[in-house]
Amino acid sequence: MRIKIFVSIILSIGLLSACNKKDDFNYPEGTVGKSRITYFPILTLKGESVMTIPTGGTYTDPGAIAKEGANDIPYTTSGTVNTNTPGVYTVTYTAVNKDGFSSSVRRTVAVYTTDAGAAAQDLSGNYVRAATGAVAVWTKIAPGVYSVLNPGGAVGNGLVAITFNPTGYTFFIPPQITNDGNTTSSSNEVYTPGPPTTYTIKIINPGFGTGIRTFTKQ
Repeated sequence: MRIKIFVSIILSIGLLSACNKKDDFNYPEGTVGKSRITYFPILTLKGESVMTIPTGGTYTDPGAIAKEGANDIPYTTSGTVNTNTPGVYTVTYTAVNKDGFSSSVRRTVAVYTTDAGAAAQDLSGNYVRAATGAVAVWTKIAPGVYSVLNPGGAVGNGLVAITFNPTGYTFFIPPQITNDGNTTSSSNEVYTPGPPTTYTIKIINPGFGTGIRTFTKQ
């Protein structure tokens, strides 16, 4: 009987010890249990994401910061800017982490030529597309250069396109890589100062149809 009681006490002590054992969370750096942590590269642009330069001006690339966790990592840059030719240029910065995962950010650079008349005016404002009731928002960012949110007047669309107004009331969207990842441009542009102020445009983008869109300024 004494032997049975002694064995029972030993088993009870063992079970209590097992229940009170704390998990060891002191994993080696870069691991969780048997899994290894990977930090995806994060890039942050230095300077503005959209830059404007008059034709013949100087473009100095502000660069970017690339991080893998808390550590700086190298990045590559692709794309060129020709300041002698008006247009919208894209500069892409790409970083790759130690596990081969990559990430990229883009900078848009608008090189423009605008005459004095177009430079003096401001076409900024909200323009409603009659067919949908959606609004295209024009914001002047340089003489004759506008950032247009939802240039196609599509419901719930967040496309942003740089638009040039080089002379008078002529305007167009130069070919450019937009925030949807596609190349966007325009044709059939007519701006009528009014009243009412209206314009028509055809958006050239894989996500849009081929119809001509009509807008009226609010």
